[in-house]
Amino acid sequence: MTASDATPRAETPHIPERLLLGAGFLAVYLGLEWLSFIHEFNGLPVTPWNPGLGVGFALMVLRDPRYALVLFAGIVISEAFIVGSHLEKPVVALVAGIIAGGYALAAFLVRREFRIDISLTRLRDVLVLLGTGAATVICATLLLTAVLVTSGDLTREDAWLPATAFLVGDLIGIAVTTPLILRFARRNRAAVLSPRLFGEIALLAGAVAVALWLVAGDESRDGHKLFYVLFVPVVAAALRGGLDGACIGLAMTQIGLVGLLRARAYDAIVFTEFQGMMLALTLTGLIVGIVVTERREADRLVRAAEARIKEKEEELARAGRFSLVSGLASALAHEINQPMAAARALARSAQQLLNMPQGDMARAERNLETAIAEIDLASGIVRRMREFLRRGKPQVSPVEFGTLVEEILPLIRPEAAGRKIALNHLMTPDLPAIAVDPVQIQQVILNLVRNALDSIGGAGQADGLVTIEAKVSGDGRFLVASVCDNGPGIAPELAGKLFDPLTTSKPEGLGLGLSICRAIIDAHRGRIWLDQTPGATYFHFAIPLETPISKA
Repeated sequence: MTASDATPRAETPHIPERLLLGAGFLAVYLGLEWLSFIHEFNGLPVTPWNPGLGVGFALMVLRDPRYALVLFAGIVISEAFIVGSHLEKPVVALVAGIIAGGYALAAFLVRREFRIDISLTRLRDVLVLLGTGAATVICATLLLTAVLVTSGDLTREDAWLPATAFLVGDLIGIAVTTPLILRFARRNRAAVLSPRLFGEIALLAGAVAVALWLVAGDESRDGHKLFYVLFVPVVAAALRGGLDGACIGLAMTQIGLVGLLRARAYDAIVFTEFQGMMLALTLTGLIVGIVVTERREADRLVRAAEARIKEKEEELARAGRFSLVSGLASALAHEINQPMAAARALARSAQQLLNMPQGDMARAERNLETAIAEIDLASGIVRRMREFLRRGKPQVSPVEFGTLVEEILPLIRPEAAGRKIALNHLMTPDLPAIAVDPVQIQQVILNLVRNALDSIGGAGQADGLVTIEAKVSGDGRFLVASVCDNGPGIAPELAGKLFDPLTTSKPEGLGLGLSICRAIIDAHRGRIWLDQTPGATYFHFAIPLETPISKA
């Protein structure tokens, strides 16, 4: 956010608002001039800092550079009634014009060209603000000195001392007051008026008062040898409150020092030394404060980014859950469709047999038994899938693989016979038991066998053959089962992605059967793969044995 973006009302404020704000600034400026002014030296007001100028610069940056007209009026009034300058009125007007015009240009550059963030949360923005203000102070000091030397109000020999005091005072005024006003102008009112903030300010004021008391009591050392003590509360405030704390601590210190300098009436040399040390204190406090503020702002941005990432993760998780529910519904529809379709066909066949005058009661009974088995299979699929989602892993138990195959053969033989496809099973003798979820492994075998039947049936082969095989792997660690068919095989463009969801070679297929098979085998810590040879297509899957068999 830039200055121009942050203050859209500044371009066209209401006239009463502008007049009220201008009058308020004029009163504040004159009051600060009266408080901070100590004495005049050859036409230039000598002050430890110039807070009024800092307020004016902040107002022009925050609102409108045209408030320089109010600053011009304030300088003229101050020179006449507060400073009591002996300068001629044209010279005073020229001095006021140089100062007001210089800061109006500086505010314009800060707002329009450099486009700083007025909240001053970055070191770059503070450096631009202070650099522009410092350049303006230097140029204004040089011009004012030249004007006074040209008018005869100041000699070249005497120019350096008041010019230096004027330069450092204005620099301190801008460095302390301008950031303070800009920062608090963007603060929430509740935060500014919070009791906690007032408590911390009171504690800081006490620390500053103690440090000033130590400085003031050091009369034997010209009152400025213990100046370094003032660094303690200012740096502590900067570490505690960042740039805000530094500005408040510096403002308190400057106010206390003005009172000290008024009370002691130091000569010009000691006064200039005080100003130099105050400038060093100001720069130190501001640098520490902005570094702390920038670090906190970076931490805040990191936390905000982490919160956004977490929010996105939650959105993705919700989308994943919706996708899971959708996939589960499709998977259930796919897996239940086959046994339910078979059960319906068997029940319809039994109904027709019973309605015949000479009905084959034995055949009808076998059909109904097979239909019940198909329905039980569908029920088992739903139950085991629900358990898998709830537990996250299959519900395993030791079973004989041959037994699994024998149990599902009655379910698949009628379909194979109806398509005139031979169905065989070859099992190695004495196969060891495997720890699996029986219903899920049977689901895999049925899917693979039915896919083989569909492939052969779709090709219209008259000599179709599907074989279920099982044996122990060569290393004795796995039971390897295979479903082989002599159908047309899998197209090469599909073979590499056959186990991916929504990949199918069937016109009406969902592309979920093989992906479900892979998910089941993966859940059993096994693997499934395709192998094709001329005239034969193999789907293998391997399940780890509970106790590996050692090979001699």
